[in-house]
Amino acid sequence: MAFLNFSEWSLWINVAIFLVSGGCVWAAGSRLAGYIDGISDQAKIGKGFAGMLLLGGITSLPEIATTTTASFTGNAPLAINNLLGTSSINLVLLAIADAIFGRSALTSVAANPGSLLQGVLGMILMGVVTVAIIAGEVALGPVGAWSSLLIILCIGALWLSSRYDRRHVWEAVDGKVEDGASRTRSGESNKQAGGKEEDKPSLRSLVIRTVIAAAIILVSGFLLSQSADAISQKTGIGASLVGLVLVGLATSLPELSSIVAAVRIRRYEMAVGDIFGTNLFNISLLFLTDLTYSGDPALEIADTFEAVAAVLALILTGIFVLGLLERRDRTIFRLGYDAAAVLAIFGAGLGLLYTLTDQSATAKQGQQASQSAREPDSGKTEPAAPP
Repeated sequence: MAFLNFSEWSLWINVAIFLVSGGCVWAAGSRLAGYIDGISDQAKIGKGFAGMLLLGGITSLPEIATTTTASFTGNAPLAINNLLGTSSINLVLLAIADAIFGRSALTSVAANPGSLLQGVLGMILMGVVTVAIIAGEVALGPVGAWSSLLIILCIGALWLSSRYDRRHVWEAVDGKVEDGASRTRSGESNKQAGGKEEDKPSLRSLVIRTVIAAAIILVSGFLLSQSADAISQKTGIGASLVGLVLVGLATSLPELSSIVAAVRIRRYEMAVGDIFGTNLFNISLLFLTDLTYSGDPALEIADTFEAVAAVLALILTGIFVLGLLERRDRTIFRLGYDAAAVLAIFGAGLGLLYTLTDQSATAKQGQQASQSAREPDSGKTEPAAPP
Protein backbone atom coordinates (compact mmCIF):
# COMPACT_ATOMS: atom_id res chain seq x y z
CA MET A 1 0.00 0.00 0.00
CA ALA A 2 1.35 3.42 -0.98
CA PHE A 3 -0.09 4.96 2.18
CA LEU A 4 2.15 2.74 4.31
CA ASN A 5 5.25 3.31 2.18
CA PHE A 6 7.13 5.50 4.64
CA SER A 7 10.08 5.91 2.28
CA GLU A 8 7.91 8.10 0.01
CA TRP A 9 7.42 10.64 2.80
CA SER A 10 9.91 13.34 3.69
CA LEU A 11 12.62 12.90 6.28
CA TRP A 12 11.01 15.32 8.74
CA ILE A 13 7.63 13.55 8.56
CA ASN A 14 9.35 10.27 9.41
CA VAL A 15 11.25 11.95 12.24
CA ALA A 16 7.97 13.31 13.60
CA ILE A 17 6.34 9.86 13.40
CA PHE A 18 9.40 8.37 15.10
CA LEU A 19 9.24 10.84 17.99
CA VAL A 20 5.47 10.67 18.49
CA SER A 21 5.48 6.87 18.38
CA GLY A 22 8.32 6.81 20.88
CA GLY A 23 6.30 9.03 23.19
CA CYS A 24 3.31 6.71 22.98
CA VAL A 25 5.52 3.70 23.72
CA TRP A 26 7.00 5.49 26.73
CA ALA A 27 3.60 6.52 28.10
CA ALA A 28 2.18 3.01 27.85
CA GLY A 29 5.32 1.33 29.17
CA SER A 30 5.51 3.60 32.22
CA ARG A 31 2.13 2.30 33.40
CA LEU A 32 2.88 -1.38 32.90
CA ALA A 33 4.93 -1.89 36.07
CA GLY A 34 2.01 -0.88 38.29
CA TYR A 35 -0.44 -3.05 36.33
CA ILE A 36 1.83 -6.11 36.38
CA ASP A 37 2.58 -5.58 40.07
CA GLY A 38 -1.14 -5.64 40.85
CA ILE A 39 -1.68 -8.72 38.69
CA SER A 40 1.17 -10.58 40.39
CA ASP A 41 -0.26 -9.76 43.84
CA GLN A 42 -3.80 -10.88 42.99
CA ALA A 43 -2.78 -13.89 40.88
CA LYS A 44 -0.10 -14.98 43.41
CA ILE A 45 2.73 -14.82 40.87
CA GLY A 46 6.29 -14.16 41.99
CA LYS A 47 7.60 -10.69 41.21
CA GLY A 48 10.65 -11.94 39.35
CA PHE A 49 8.69 -14.31 37.13
CA ALA A 50 5.96 -11.70 36.57
CA GLY A 51 8.64 -9.30 35.40
CA MET A 52 10.12 -11.92 33.11
CA LEU A 53 6.93 -13.35 31.60
CA LEU A 54 4.41 -10.51 31.66
CA LEU A 55 6.46 -7.33 31.77
CA GLY A 56 9.23 -8.74 29.59
CA GLY A 57 6.78 -10.27 27.11
CA ILE A 58 4.70 -7.12 26.72
CA THR A 59 7.67 -4.79 26.38
CA SER A 60 8.97 -7.13 23.65
CA LEU A 61 6.01 -6.24 21.43
CA PRO A 62 7.93 -3.47 19.61
CA GLU A 63 10.57 -6.05 18.74
CA ILE A 64 7.81 -8.30 17.38
CA ALA A 65 6.48 -5.45 15.21
CA THR A 66 9.97 -4.47 14.05
CA THR A 67 11.05 -8.04 13.33
CA THR A 68 7.97 -9.07 11.39
CA THR A 69 7.76 -5.90 9.31
CA ALA A 70 11.49 -5.82 8.52
CA SER A 71 11.75 -9.50 7.61
CA PHE A 72 8.42 -9.54 5.73
CA THR A 73 9.61 -6.66 3.55
CA GLY A 74 12.87 -8.50 2.84
CA ASN A 75 15.15 -6.64 5.28
CA ALA A 76 16.22 -9.59 7.41
CA PRO A 77 19.55 -7.97 8.43
CA LEU A 78 17.64 -5.12 10.09
CA ALA A 79 15.44 -7.65 11.93
CA ILE A 80 18.40 -9.65 13.26
CA ASN A 81 20.43 -6.59 14.19
CA ASN A 82 17.45 -5.11 15.99
CA LEU A 83 16.98 -8.24 18.11
CA LEU A 84 20.65 -8.60 19.00
CA GLY A 85 21.21 -4.86 19.39
CA THR A 86 18.29 -4.32 21.74
CA SER A 87 19.52 -7.18 23.92
CA SER A 88 22.63 -5.14 24.74
CA ILE A 89 20.77 -1.86 24.93
CA ASN A 90 18.27 -3.36 27.40
CA LEU A 91 21.13 -4.17 29.76
CA VAL A 92 22.36 -0.58 29.45
CA LEU A 93 18.87 0.50 30.48
CA LEU A 94 19.24 -1.60 33.62
CA ALA A 95 22.41 0.35 34.35
CA ILE A 96 20.44 3.59 33.88
CA ALA A 97 17.85 2.31 36.36
CA ASP A 98 20.74 1.64 38.74
CA ALA A 99 21.74 5.31 38.48
CA ILE A 100 18.14 6.38 39.14
CA PHE A 101 18.03 4.12 42.21
CA GLY A 102 21.21 5.87 43.31
CA ARG A 103 21.53 5.19 47.02
CA SER A 104 22.99 1.69 46.53
CA ALA A 105 23.72 -0.81 43.79
CA LEU A 106 20.51 -2.18 42.26
CA THR A 107 21.89 -5.73 42.21
CA SER A 108 22.52 -5.54 45.97
CA VAL A 109 18.80 -5.34 46.74
CA ALA A 110 17.37 -7.55 43.95
CA ALA A 111 18.20 -10.74 45.80
CA ASN A 112 16.20 -13.50 44.15
CA PRO A 113 17.53 -16.84 42.87
CA GLY A 114 14.99 -16.64 40.06
CA SER A 115 16.73 -13.54 38.68
CA LEU A 116 20.05 -15.40 38.70
CA LEU A 117 18.51 -18.32 36.84
CA GLN A 118 16.99 -16.02 34.24
CA GLY A 119 20.34 -14.34 33.64
CA VAL A 120 22.21 -17.63 33.31
CA LEU A 121 19.60 -19.02 30.91
CA GLY A 122 19.90 -15.87 28.81
CA MET A 123 23.68 -16.28 28.67
CA ILE A 124 23.36 -19.90 27.55
CA LEU A 125 20.86 -19.04 24.83
CA MET A 126 22.92 -16.10 23.58
CA GLY A 127 25.89 -18.45 23.44
CA VAL A 128 23.86 -20.80 21.25
CA VAL A 129 23.03 -17.85 18.98
CA THR A 130 26.74 -17.11 18.61
CA VAL A 131 27.50 -20.74 17.75
CA ALA A 132 24.67 -20.75 15.21
CA ILE A 133 26.10 -17.69 13.46
CA ILE A 134 29.64 -19.06 13.39
CA ALA A 135 28.70 -22.61 12.40
CA GLY A 136 26.15 -21.49 9.80
CA GLU A 137 22.41 -22.02 9.60
CA VAL A 138 20.94 -25.19 8.08
CA ALA A 139 17.64 -25.01 6.23
CA LEU A 140 14.89 -27.12 7.75
CA GLY A 141 11.96 -26.53 5.43
CA PRO A 142 10.82 -22.89 5.61
CA VAL A 143 12.85 -22.25 8.78
CA GLY A 144 16.36 -22.89 10.02
CA ALA A 145 17.49 -25.74 12.27
CA TRP A 146 19.23 -23.38 14.71
CA SER A 147 16.27 -21.01 15.01
CA SER A 148 13.99 -24.01 15.62
CA LEU A 149 16.31 -25.20 18.38
CA LEU A 150 16.35 -21.71 19.90
CA ILE A 151 12.56 -21.45 20.15
CA ILE A 152 12.47 -24.85 21.88
CA LEU A 153 15.18 -23.78 24.31
CA CYS A 154 13.36 -20.51 25.04
CA ILE A 155 10.14 -22.36 25.86
CA GLY A 156 12.11 -24.68 28.12
CA ALA A 157 13.74 -21.69 29.83
CA LEU A 158 10.32 -20.17 30.58
CA TRP A 159 9.07 -23.49 31.95
CA LEU A 160 12.15 -23.90 34.14
CA SER A 161 11.87 -20.33 35.45
CA SER A 162 8.20 -20.75 36.34
CA ARG A 163 8.94 -23.85 38.44
CA TYR A 164 12.11 -22.45 39.98
CA ASP A 165 10.38 -19.29 41.21
CA ARG A 166 8.15 -21.37 43.51
CA ARG A 167 10.86 -23.55 45.03
CA HIS A 168 12.55 -20.98 47.35
CA VAL A 169 15.91 -22.72 47.08
CA TRP A 170 17.67 -19.94 48.99
CA GLU A 171 16.95 -16.52 50.44
CA ALA A 172 19.04 -13.50 51.38
CA VAL A 173 19.62 -13.34 55.15
CA ASP A 174 21.23 -9.91 55.60
CA GLY A 175 17.97 -7.99 55.54
CA LYS A 176 18.80 -5.99 52.41
CA VAL A 177 16.01 -7.35 50.29
CA GLU A 178 13.53 -4.56 49.64
CA ASP A 179 11.38 -6.23 47.00
CA GLY A 180 7.88 -7.49 47.68
CA ALA A 181 8.65 -11.06 46.69
CA SER A 182 8.80 -12.39 50.23
CA ARG A 183 5.52 -13.68 51.53
CA THR A 184 6.17 -12.18 54.96
CA ARG A 185 6.53 -8.70 53.48
CA SER A 186 3.78 -8.81 50.85
CA GLY A 187 1.36 -6.73 52.89
CA GLU A 188 3.94 -4.02 53.59
CA SER A 189 5.04 -3.84 49.96
CA ASN A 190 1.45 -3.48 48.85
CA LYS A 191 1.16 -0.37 51.07
CA GLN A 192 4.33 1.01 49.51
CA ALA A 193 2.83 0.57 46.06
CA GLY A 194 0.13 2.98 47.17
CA GLY A 195 -3.47 2.91 48.33
CA LYS A 196 -5.56 0.76 50.59
CA GLU A 197 -6.48 -2.78 49.64
CA GLU A 198 -10.08 -1.91 48.89
CA ASP A 199 -9.06 1.03 46.69
CA LYS A 200 -7.02 -1.15 44.35
CA PRO A 201 -8.49 -2.11 40.96
CA SER A 202 -9.77 -5.61 40.39
CA LEU A 203 -7.84 -8.26 38.51
CA ARG A 204 -10.18 -7.89 35.53
CA SER A 205 -9.59 -4.15 35.41
CA LEU A 206 -5.83 -4.62 35.61
CA VAL A 207 -5.89 -7.14 32.77
CA ILE A 208 -7.94 -4.79 30.57
CA ARG A 209 -5.57 -1.90 31.23
CA THR A 210 -2.60 -4.13 30.49
CA VAL A 211 -4.11 -5.26 27.18
CA ILE A 212 -4.75 -1.63 26.15
CA ALA A 213 -1.18 -0.65 27.02
CA ALA A 214 0.13 -3.66 25.10
CA ALA A 215 -1.90 -2.70 22.02
CA ILE A 216 -0.50 0.84 22.12
CA ILE A 217 3.03 -0.54 22.36
CA LEU A 218 2.44 -2.92 19.44
CA VAL A 219 1.05 -0.26 17.09
CA SER A 220 3.64 2.31 18.09
CA GLY A 221 6.37 -0.29 17.65
CA PHE A 222 5.23 -0.86 14.07
CA LEU A 223 5.38 2.88 13.35
CA LEU A 224 8.80 3.08 14.99
CA SER A 225 10.23 0.31 12.80
CA GLN A 226 8.85 1.74 9.57
CA SER A 227 9.91 5.33 10.26
CA ALA A 228 13.37 4.22 11.43
CA ASP A 229 13.88 2.20 8.25
CA ALA A 230 12.80 5.20 6.15
CA ILE A 231 15.16 7.48 8.09
CA SER A 232 18.03 5.07 7.44
CA GLN A 233 17.33 5.13 3.70
CA LYS A 234 17.06 8.91 3.50
CA THR A 235 20.11 9.66 5.64
CA GLY A 236 22.31 6.94 4.12
CA ILE A 237 23.05 5.24 7.44
CA GLY A 238 23.72 1.52 7.06
CA ALA A 239 21.03 -0.96 8.07
CA SER A 240 23.36 -2.63 10.55
CA LEU A 241 24.00 0.59 12.48
CA VAL A 242 20.31 1.56 12.45
CA GLY A 243 19.26 -1.87 13.63
CA LEU A 244 21.69 -1.73 16.53
CA VAL A 245 21.26 1.85 17.72
CA LEU A 246 18.31 3.76 16.24
CA VAL A 247 15.61 1.10 16.15
CA GLY A 248 17.11 -0.74 19.11
CA LEU A 249 17.02 2.34 21.32
CA ALA A 250 13.50 3.29 20.26
CA THR A 251 12.03 -0.17 20.77
CA SER A 252 13.72 -0.32 24.18
CA LEU A 253 11.66 2.61 25.44
CA PRO A 254 9.02 0.32 27.02
CA GLU A 255 11.75 -1.45 28.98
CA LEU A 256 13.25 1.83 30.18
CA SER A 257 9.91 3.29 31.24
CA SER A 258 8.75 0.08 32.92
CA ILE A 259 11.95 -0.63 34.85
CA VAL A 260 12.14 2.98 36.04
CA ALA A 261 8.55 2.66 37.25
CA ALA A 262 9.36 -0.69 38.90
CA VAL A 263 12.35 0.79 40.72
CA ARG A 264 10.27 3.71 41.98
CA ILE A 265 7.74 1.36 43.58
CA ARG A 266 10.60 -0.81 44.93
CA ARG A 267 9.92 -3.82 42.72
CA TYR A 268 13.60 -4.42 42.01
CA GLU A 269 13.28 -8.08 41.08
CA MET A 270 10.58 -7.15 38.59
CA ALA A 271 12.92 -4.62 36.96
CA VAL A 272 15.69 -7.21 36.57
CA GLY A 273 13.21 -9.85 35.40
CA ASP A 274 11.85 -7.42 32.81
CA ILE A 275 15.25 -7.04 31.15
CA PHE A 276 16.27 -10.70 31.34
CA GLY A 277 12.82 -11.76 30.14
CA THR A 278 12.81 -9.31 27.23
CA ASN A 279 16.19 -10.58 26.04
CA LEU A 280 14.91 -14.13 26.26
CA PHE A 281 11.92 -13.23 24.09
CA ASN A 282 14.23 -11.44 21.65
CA ILE A 283 16.13 -14.68 21.09
CA SER A 284 12.90 -16.58 20.46
CA LEU A 285 11.92 -14.01 17.82
CA LEU A 286 14.73 -15.26 15.59
CA PHE A 287 12.34 -18.11 14.77
CA LEU A 288 9.62 -15.58 13.88
CA THR A 289 12.10 -13.88 11.56
CA ASP A 290 12.52 -17.15 9.68
CA LEU A 291 8.76 -17.61 9.38
CA THR A 292 8.17 -14.15 7.91
CA TYR A 293 11.28 -13.94 5.70
CA SER A 294 10.74 -15.30 2.20
CA GLY A 295 14.40 -16.04 1.46
CA ASP A 296 16.91 -18.41 3.01
CA PRO A 297 16.96 -18.86 6.81
CA ALA A 298 17.64 -15.48 8.39
CA LEU A 299 20.64 -16.56 10.46
CA GLU A 300 22.34 -17.71 7.25
CA ILE A 301 22.99 -14.08 6.32
CA ALA A 302 24.41 -13.25 9.77
CA ASP A 303 28.12 -12.57 9.84
CA THR A 304 30.86 -11.23 12.12
CA PHE A 305 28.85 -8.12 13.01
CA GLU A 306 25.94 -10.16 14.37
CA ALA A 307 28.24 -12.61 16.18
CA VAL A 308 30.01 -9.75 17.98
CA ALA A 309 26.64 -8.20 18.90
CA ALA A 310 25.55 -11.53 20.42
CA VAL A 311 28.79 -11.92 22.38
CA LEU A 312 28.45 -8.34 23.65
CA ALA A 313 24.97 -9.08 25.03
CA LEU A 314 26.31 -12.28 26.62
CA ILE A 315 29.15 -10.44 28.37
CA LEU A 316 26.89 -7.66 29.67
CA THR A 317 24.45 -10.23 31.04
CA GLY A 318 27.31 -12.04 32.75
CA ILE A 319 28.41 -8.83 34.48
CA PHE A 320 24.98 -8.29 35.99
CA VAL A 321 24.73 -11.94 37.02
CA LEU A 322 28.07 -11.51 38.78
CA GLY A 323 26.67 -8.43 40.52
CA LEU A 324 23.60 -10.37 41.65
CA LEU A 325 25.85 -13.10 43.05
CA GLU A 326 28.26 -10.78 44.82
CA ARG A 327 25.65 -8.19 45.98
CA ARG A 328 28.37 -5.63 46.67
CA ASP A 329 26.76 -2.38 47.84
CA ARG A 330 29.36 0.03 46.48
CA THR A 331 28.68 2.78 43.98
CA ILE A 332 30.67 5.11 41.77
CA PHE A 333 28.93 8.19 40.37
CA ARG A 334 25.58 6.77 41.59
CA LEU A 335 26.27 3.51 39.75
CA GLY A 336 27.03 0.08 41.11
CA TYR A 337 30.36 -1.31 39.98
CA ASP A 338 28.60 -3.79 37.73
CA ALA A 339 26.44 -1.09 36.09
CA ALA A 340 29.52 1.11 35.51
CA ALA A 341 31.33 -1.83 33.91
CA VAL A 342 28.33 -2.50 31.67
CA LEU A 343 28.34 1.09 30.39
CA ALA A 344 32.09 1.02 29.72
CA ILE A 345 32.06 -2.32 27.91
CA PHE A 346 28.97 -1.37 25.90
CA GLY A 347 30.73 1.78 24.71
CA ALA A 348 33.78 -0.23 23.65
CA GLY A 349 31.60 -2.84 21.96
CA LEU A 350 29.66 -0.17 20.10
CA GLY A 351 32.92 1.23 18.76
CA LEU A 352 33.97 -2.21 17.59
CA LEU A 353 30.63 -2.76 15.87
CA TYR A 354 30.92 0.61 14.13
CA THR A 355 34.37 -0.41 12.86
CA LEU A 356 32.95 -3.67 11.53
CA THR A 357 30.22 -1.71 9.75
CA ASP A 358 32.84 0.44 7.98
CA GLN A 359 34.86 -2.63 7.01
CA SER A 360 31.78 -4.31 5.60
CA ALA A 361 30.86 -1.23 3.57
CA THR A 362 34.43 -0.98 2.19
CA ALA A 363 34.42 -4.66 1.23
CA LYS A 364 31.11 -4.28 -0.61
CA GLN A 365 32.41 -1.27 -2.52
CA GLY A 366 35.50 -3.25 -3.54
CA GLN A 367 33.37 -6.14 -4.77
CA GLN A 368 31.16 -3.80 -6.78
CA ALA A 369 34.20 -2.11 -8.32
CA SER A 370 35.74 -5.44 -9.34
CA GLN A 371 32.47 -6.62 -10.84
CA SER A 372 32.05 -3.41 -12.86
CA ALA A 373 35.65 -3.73 -14.10
CA ARG A 374 34.92 -7.21 -15.45
CA GLU A 375 31.64 -6.29 -17.14
CA PRO A 376 33.17 -4.72 -20.32
CA ASP A 377 35.29 -7.83 -20.88
CA SER A 378 32.24 -10.04 -20.56
CA GLY A 379 30.62 -8.24 -23.53
CA LYS A 380 33.49 -8.88 -25.92
CA THR A 381 33.12 -11.61 -28.56
CA GLU A 382 35.88 -13.98 -29.58
CA PRO A 383 37.16 -13.58 -33.17
CA ALA A 384 35.77 -16.09 -35.58
CA ALA A 385 38.03 -19.00 -36.42
CA PRO A 386 39.43 -19.06 -39.99
CA PRO A 387 37.66 -21.47 -42.32
